[in-house]
Amino acid sequence: MGSDIEDPDHARYQDRDRAGNLARDHVPRRSPGTGPRAWCLLAVERLEHDRPEAALEAARQAIERDPGGEWGHRLAGLALERLGRDAEAVAAAREAVRLAPGSWAARLRLGGALRRMPGGWREAWAEARKAVAFAPEEPDPHVLAGDLALLRGDHERAVASYQAALRLSRDHPVARVNLGLALLRWERPRTHHDPAWDADPRETTRARRALDVWSRQVRVLLAVATVVVTAAALGLGLHREAQIGGALVLGGVVAVTVRQAGRVPVWSRVPAMLHRDLWFTMDAAMALAGVGAYVAGLATLPADADGVRDGVWAGACGIVLLNGVAAGALRLLAEAWRGRPVRALAHFATAGPVPAARRNADVALWILAGRAWWALALLLSLCVVAAQPRLAVAAVAVPGAVVLAVRRGGATSLLRATSRRDRPLALSLALLAVAALLLALVGAAPGRALAGAPAVPALGTAGLAACAALAGAAGAFAVRAARAWWSGAPGPWRSALIPCESRGRRLPGDASPPPGVSDAVRHAATYSRSVVLAYTHRGCPRALAVSAVTSVSASGELRLIAGDEAWEAVERDPRVVLFVGDPRFWAEVRGVAVPSGDVLRITPKRVLVREYPGRHQARAR
Repeated sequence: MGSDIEDPDHARYQDRDRAGNLARDHVPRRSPGTGPRAWCLLAVERLEHDRPEAALEAARQAIERDPGGEWGHRLAGLALERLGRDAEAVAAAREAVRLAPGSWAARLRLGGALRRMPGGWREAWAEARKAVAFAPEEPDPHVLAGDLALLRGDHERAVASYQAALRLSRDHPVARVNLGLALLRWERPRTHHDPAWDADPRETTRARRALDVWSRQVRVLLAVATVVVTAAALGLGLHREAQIGGALVLGGVVAVTVRQAGRVPVWSRVPAMLHRDLWFTMDAAMALAGVGAYVAGLATLPADADGVRDGVWAGACGIVLLNGVAAGALRLLAEAWRGRPVRALAHFATAGPVPAARRNADVALWILAGRAWWALALLLSLCVVAAQPRLAVAAVAVPGAVVLAVRRGGATSLLRATSRRDRPLALSLALLAVAALLLALVGAAPGRALAGAPAVPALGTAGLAACAALAGAAGAFAVRAARAWWSGAPGPWRSALIPCESRGRRLPGDASPPPGVSDAVRHAATYSRSVVLAYTHRGCPRALAVSAVTSVSASGELRLIAGDEAWEAVERDPRVVLFVGDPRFWAEVRGVAVPSGDVLRITPKRVLVREYPGRHQARAR
């Protein structure tokens, strides 16, 4: 067997995750003779030091010296994106794809640039899928696919993509943090807008704002009218006049509706927006329910105090006056029990010292505290309603479940650090533990039923103290929220969750250098008669002799003529291997084949040069 030698141009500039940091002597001098690859390396170094303007200058120097090199265009696109020049970043990434359509890194760069453009999600998703197909062994294409799925709210697909990335690189910080977000079922601020739509997100946002204002104004108007009408009918004895005035209020509701309807630019998207955003739908439904309840309450308005006990009128007034409070409580309950905060905490803890991981971990711990609060509050309510105080013994399991979940998730140290930093969280957890203990005491020694109310058990001193502890825990949350609102800092709520984009000291996949192809391999590929193309056909490896290699570009792309069977196989799986023979050596070019006109364009991913066995190797055998 001969020895395997990595092509020197590729081995020297291999990805830093595999070969370590590039040596300082690779940084080019500012001289007219500096090559394009050295300028690209300088651009990468400047990007790592968060100097995008200087990186853009170096990338343009590389493009000036080698306009056909896709690496320089990729790095220029990455620098432009960090400068906020998204349209120019997309143009640079498209040029990189045009020069090397089989480059997974170029596809990754184009997908990353397009996801920031309005209406660019579909094309970004297509580019991410191509990057995954071209390089399934690389983690970054899977991370981009997960990010795009997360932006659209497809949490299951996002989890699968991030897990695939972590199987390839367990210390990938973006995959770790964003997997935790997917497990928490994070939603971006504009939940109502599907990024796959062609509609401008600014138009759907204006539509959402107009309908929100309509719902809020209608509910407030009806609540005020209900109070005034009730006071006039029962307090002043103006029953008929109150009903007439209340009916006139419905004209104001119509006026508000017409005014806000005129501010909705895209009515055709409203049904889909309602389908995507549950809370948006609930706001609209509350306004409609409020109108119906107001009409019912106005029709059954009692003439005197004796009619106040009418169930229809009381229920209608309750819906009009308390729908906002009920909706807020329902939302808090749903937000607390959505997602898997324990598994998310485990990934945040594993991500290391990443600012996004620490911030998201704080929110996840507050979500855990919220779950414990709701569990104790619902248990207490069940004991009172069912008149079974012994059920309160189960409260002791709530803090035990929290402790066990944190320990199983490996987030014990994270909980300690966060509690030292966030005093309201530590106080809230302590009060919840006290409340659970007091409720357990109530269940162990229940009091007697209250006189005149046999269905309601007496909670006793311990029960009242447990209620006070629960109120104190809610107060700690309110203090933490108010402090965050006042200072403009992230609060203990889901909207404070943020995705991670920083890879730390990892070289981004869309900045990784392409493999170099030496002059000897170029010459052999162009003039050798021993060129074999290997590919996968129907799950089986196949190989065939190549009719001709028409050219090898400056960036190492090979263009060749092959049979129809190879074309059909490439359409199913673009990954191929090209073997090139030479009297002195033979080369193995692993790459991606893309049909283009009458030829296959193969973009190298890795180049290996293998020597033929010599006499000394034969004697050794």
